[in-house]
Amino acid sequence: MNIKQVSEQLDVPRETLRYWESVGLLPKVPRNSSGYRNCTENEIKWVLFIKSMRKAGMSVESLIDFVKLYREHQDSRAAQKSLVQEQYDQLVARRNELNKTINYLKYKLDHFDKHVIPFLEEQDYYELRKKVILDDQDD
Repeated sequence: MNIKQVSEQLDVPRETLRYWESVGLLPKVPRNSSGYRNCTENEIKWVLFIKSMRKAGMSVESLIDFVKLYREHQDSRAAQKSLVQEQYDQLVARRNELNKTINYLKYKLDHFDKHVIPFLEEQDYYELRKKVILDDQDD
């Protein structure tokens, strides 16, 4: 599959795919006889992994560290797992914060008429009062 097809199928800009390859996130993509990239299932799996990790908020630098550990072929599984676990923990923490915000907004929406309208009426009252006071001062 050429880079255009991969880009369209996986919704990753071609420039991003080229960048990921240039910084070593993707293995060197094989080229066809015309010199065009010809992505195999292996590269596509890497693109899916990198895309998922980027959506989870993992930095390119951390991904580069992960890929380097993977390619060392030494006993680096614990370090790799640690990087993924750290990202997972951060993502869960972000989700928890988002859930708190969602719950707060839901409460505000459920009680909108009780909270916002009286506040607006109170604000109107103070604006009217201010006008009356200013009018009295002008007399």
